Amino acid sequence: MRNYQCYLAFIFAIEEINRNPHLLPNTSLGFDLYHVQRGEWDFLSYVFHMLTEMGRIIPNYTCRMENKTVALLTGPSWKTSAHIGRLLNLYKYPQVMDVAFSFGTYAAILSDRSQFSSVYQTALTDTSLALGIASLMIHYSWTWVGLFLVDNQKGAHILSYLTEEFSRNRVCVAFVKMMPENLLSFHSEHKGNIELMRSTSVNVVFIYDDAESLHCLMLYSTYIFYTWKVWVMNSQCDVSNNDDAFIFDLLHGSLFYAHHHDEISDFKKFVQTYSPYKYPEDHHLSCFWHKFFNCSLSLPDGKISGNCLPNASLELLPSNLWEMDMTEETYNIYNSVYAVAHSLHEMIVKQVQMPAHGNGMLNVHPWELHRFLNKIHFKNGAGHHLVLDSPMNLNEEYDIINFWNFPKGLQQKIKVGTFSPQAPQGQQLLLSDHMIQWAIGFTELPRSVCSENCVPGFRKSPQEGKAICCYDCTQCPDNEISNDTDMDNCVKCPETHYANTQQNHCLQKDVTFLSYEDPLGMALSCIALGCSIFTVCVLGVFVKHHHTPIVKANNRGLTYTLLITLTFCFLCPLLFIGRQNKVTCILQQSTFAILFTVALSTVLAKTVTVVLAFKVTVPGRMVRWLMISRAPNFIIPICTLIQLGLCGVWLSISPPFVDPDAHSEHGHIIIVCNKGSTVAFYCVLGYLCFLALGSYSMAYLSMNLPDTFNEAKLLAFSMLMFFSVWVTFLPVYHSTKGKVMVAMEISSILASSAGLLGCIFAPKCYIILLRPDKNSLHFIKKEAQISKLQLNPCVS
Repeated sequence: MRNYQCYLAFIFAIEEINRNPHLLPNTSLGFDLYHVQRGEWDFLSYVFHMLTEMGRIIPNYTCRMENKTVALLTGPSWKTSAHIGRLLNLYKYPQVMDVAFSFGTYAAILSDRSQFSSVYQTALTDTSLALGIASLMIHYSWTWVGLFLVDNQKGAHILSYLTEEFSRNRVCVAFVKMMPENLLSFHSEHKGNIELMRSTSVNVVFIYDDAESLHCLMLYSTYIFYTWKVWVMNSQCDVSNNDDAFIFDLLHGSLFYAHHHDEISDFKKFVQTYSPYKYPEDHHLSCFWHKFFNCSLSLPDGKISGNCLPNASLELLPSNLWEMDMTEETYNIYNSVYAVAHSLHEMIVKQVQMPAHGNGMLNVHPWELHRFLNKIHFKNGAGHHLVLDSPMNLNEEYDIINFWNFPKGLQQKIKVGTFSPQAPQGQQLLLSDHMIQWAIGFTELPRSVCSENCVPGFRKSPQEGKAICCYDCTQCPDNEISNDTDMDNCVKCPETHYANTQQNHCLQKDVTFLSYEDPLGMALSCIALGCSIFTVCVLGVFVKHHHTPIVKANNRGLTYTLLITLTFCFLCPLLFIGRQNKVTCILQQSTFAILFTVALSTVLAKTVTVVLAFKVTVPGRMVRWLMISRAPNFIIPICTLIQLGLCGVWLSISPPFVDPDAHSEHGHIIIVCNKGSTVAFYCVLGYLCFLALGSYSMAYLSMNLPDTFNEAKLLAFSMLMFFSVWVTFLPVYHSTKGKVMVAMEISSILASSAGLLGCIFAPKCYIILLRPDKNSLHFIKKEAQISKLQLNPCVS
């Protein structure tokens, strides 16, 4: 029936050309039709018979007197076309040189002009089929695919194209089964095919076959289709006309890729009116009328004699036997006939324009047709421009057909999409997903994957020794995300973002700092303000009692300087609290360094004063001059200037700067100040420790000197506490980050300042406020006498 439709297209094209007054005027096309067997010698013998018109085959001779054949249409088999093409190439005499047209699927070997100079192909290539199949797989996320391919040159070509496209689009081939052209060999392997299909996890299989093979039918008959798969096929692999007794058609839901062609509008009308009464010489048609419409046949001529079903037509034949629309093969036949007709027309016009030869009759020599065929271009009945052996014919476009046949007998081929390789990227494949009916057994969109998709938050981890489509899912590392399925690698979040719990999205980090609203910041600022106020109160007590002996005994000027400096030392941590900027970062470190330098140099000056006070009793003008000139007070500006120099070098080389800390606290960016030059910072801190060590040494030397209000012991203990605070600070400071690190530095400043205030001034305040009896001249004289007796017992 498929070949018979090709025959009808052949007749339709010839009649249409003969009715056209503008194409081959005053000339009619005729034809000979040969039903060739599949054997090689059979179709070669028919070719010889056609060339010689003799009962005996005598090459290079012909008995044709007129109406010579100028072209052959060799049928859908590329092998038949190849054998006939080689035979025509053997002829050395130009008078019998004919032209062969192959209208089946495109075969690359037939385009080789060195072997087949007389063969032309009107079929389109399948070079874009692999891209179309790969696009379909990507569209439905089918990454695990099986292949059944015919084992010949065309199968090898399509396998090469498929492998390249699948590799480019990350689609994996689970298995490749090459179907031998020898059907007996194929049939012997059907059990292995069944086991292969039942054991594999593949749900999508692509089958590629050519027009002359019965492999698709063999696959169907060997029950491979009972494994419930999605079948994707080329247009030649069509077993939709197969019939059986089952209500379930296991090809239902299959997808076919068919070369797109425009419909020839008059072809369907021609088929509808094609009947034995109009074409009585067509004995096949009479057999159809007898079988399907109960017509009587007259013997022996086999013509219809009557008793037919009224209005009988080929259109009424069962849909599983007959298809009214023009197929790809019939469309190619139609174009082949028109290509010959247009070439003949051009050749005749050329001869008419030349002086007549002999009796003035037109001579049509077949070999002359080549130069016209090589240049011919025309528009067919569908409005499509055709150029033989031109790249224009390589721009194939595919219709995607969904086969509906449930229940059995429905036999509907529904166009559900198109594939056009010339379309822009992303628009090549157009599908109407809602129109597709899937194979029986699938209640939703089929899946065909080796491994399930890795959800967002996970990445693919390849399985060793397996295809790239087979993988394990591994969770993304910390602060990395994957926001799509099946990602090969996780993406690290920017410094300003952090990964959410599911690790599929980066969230903006909150900018935070040790603020006054923060409980820790609020507590530290309250302590700093409270301590500074308390220091001011202490200063007020000393100012109020400035005439008392305890205040006078320890250098009131240095005492006032130390208390004022400690007041600012307690306020210094306020620079560390709040959002930092470049100015505050520089101020907090330099202010801390200068204030503590003043405080420690003041303590050093007080210890030096105590030592010199006891040395003044020893004869020596230098000691007396130092006491009278108050030289110890110059220790403060000198030490401060040294520290200012260190801070100047620090700020000029690598000053402190704002450093957003994105790592210390999850989900937060902490604004802190970076020290800049770590060496400079430790130099400044080391200088403070050097002053504290000097003060401690001087105080330690004078702590046993007899004096009623000798504060050397208090100064030594305060320096010891200062050392303890900052020695503890260093390891803790380096082990903390973020706000805790800032709070640690503030705590160290407050603790060391409180140590100086408490150790030096707490005992004095106790005496001033609670034991005023000890803060009198009488008590001082009495204590002085006791001290003399302790120094010189012989005096008593």
